[in-house]
Amino acid sequence: MKRLSFTHDGLKLSYLDQGGRGTPIIALHAYWMEAGTYADLSAALAPEWRVIALDQRGHGHSDHSADLSWDAFIGDLAAFLYHLEIDGPAILIGNSLGGTAAFRYSARNPDKVRAMVIEESSAEEDADLDFMREWTGIYPTREALAAKIGERLAWSVEPSFRQTSEGWTLAFPPIALADAQAGLNGDFWSDWTSTECPALLICGKDSRAVNGAMLEQMAAKRANTDPVSFDAGHVVHHDQPEAFAASVKAFLVGNEDRYANL
Repeated sequence: MKRLSFTHDGLKLSYLDQGGRGTPIIALHAYWMEAGTYADLSAALAPEWRVIALDQRGHGHSDHSADLSWDAFIGDLAAFLYHLEIDGPAILIGNSLGGTAAFRYSARNPDKVRAMVIEESSAEEDADLDFMREWTGIYPTREALAAKIGERLAWSVEPSFRQTSEGWTLAFPPIALADAQAGLNGDFWSDWTSTECPALLICGKDSRAVNGAMLEQMAAKRANTDPVSFDAGHVVHHDQPEAFAASVKAFLVGNEDRYANL
């Protein structure tokens, strides 16, 4: 995937683009992760689909911002689609933060989204990420930083490790992300149920971040929503990459007639 960038809201926003002639899919990562998390999915879906993954503001290779609100994330997605000049409504894939941004964008722009793959994103959010504050700082070695993150989460944070002249640190500001989470909590049921484009709703049975019962309710309350569960955690596309890609591919192929004319 080739790294490119564009400017929006005074920020340089970075993204990875698979390129090719495939149908574009816009991919949005989870909190503290980055675009590279979709590299394997990109390879699995090629050449029929062209995955384009955004480093959302404050993450990855994109600029940091004091504004980490839903309006900001959704506005970045709108600007991203405008920048890409995609012909017709978009296909969106999002995990956690990215999935919520996707379905909230769709609620505001139903004519601009033809299908969604929503992975472990909840219609109700009440998270507390204060534990991230302890990740702040510069560490003498990569191993020391990984130890600070902890074995359970280090794999998901490691792509954001950065080596500087002073030592190892993170690409994102942990305190800023922890502070911003309070503003991202809320009730998003009206956004979730307001659209009718085909949606694949993916659940990780072992997730500690989203209750499976919540995702079951989401599938039941929204039209044209296909639920699927995997023996996986919160980042299903990491834990079960082949099964995840196969499920996405089957959904896209099976729904071509449903969304082709949107």
